[in-house]
Amino acid sequence: MGEFESVTLRDPSSSLTATYVPTAGMIGTSLADDGVELLGQRRGLEAYVTDGKTMGIPLLYPWANRLSGNSYQVDGTVVSLTASNGVRADPNGLPIHGVLAAYPNWVVTARSENRLTADLDYGADPRLLASFPFPHVLTQDVTLEDRTLTIETTVMPTTAASVPLCFGYHPYLRIPDVPREEWKLTTPNMRHLPVDNWGIPTGEHEDWNGATEPLKSFHYVDGFDQVPAGAVFALEGGDRRIEVKFEKGYPAAQLFAPSNDDVMGIEPMAAPTDALRRGNYRFAAAGKPETARFSIKVS
Repeated sequence: MGEFESVTLRDPSSSLTATYVPTAGMIGTSLADDGVELLGQRRGLEAYVTDGKTMGIPLLYPWANRLSGNSYQVDGTVVSLTASNGVRADPNGLPIHGVLAAYPNWVVTARSENRLTADLDYGADPRLLASFPFPHVLTQDVTLEDRTLTIETTVMPTTAASVPLCFGYHPYLRIPDVPREEWKLTTPNMRHLPVDNWGIPTGEHEDWNGATEPLKSFHYVDGFDQVPAGAVFALEGGDRRIEVKFEKGYPAAQLFAPSNDDVMGIEPMAAPTDALRRGNYRFAAAGKPETARFSIKVS
């Protein structure tokens, strides 16, 4: 693993640090407060690089979570998804988390003590285009300031083709030194999208009234949409609180609290799970870059 150079950002006004690995898919591997780790390390960076097993703050691109089949259509064009083009399958054989897990060809374009910017020319790689034939430049701009990690993602089409926006991130958060049963989860008002046993939305929906509830032994694998811009989710326990703010461009969410790991996934999504097959998503149009932004505040 020595070939992966990490970049550590430092908050000028606090003891918060954030670590990214540009050549492993621009994944965030650490968010630490005075050395205390707040991200779930799960199986670690090596498993992410070799098997796509998520940890930290991974980018799920060009779709987040699962698709309900191995093809999709955009404007009448059918795109087939195959393992030979880097598409990974979940245990049920469904395509999961896109094609950029641990992708090495990000180029750092700016770097300072508390900011990191990197670009990926998606259209330059035929293997990527085979699964998502929409040339564009993808930019991540990461800033650590005032105890807040802000992640801004811009999609800039490079041809006349509009680019579907179905990506997401999966921050795995944890409250160290507090039992999971004592963590409290705060959610906003939004719409709940129940999923089936394969993690695919059933098509049903119901209102979700935001509240603060103890996590206890509850397990989440839930999808949501109609998340308002600026909505705040929070995880807290003891004297620590971690807020995830969906600042812009993330009208959907996934909550993930597994039974086998003490982590809480609060996932900003540009579109709901399986949107790339169902068609309920926005586009970045030619000449009009689209930017999405979320932040993680530690207090």
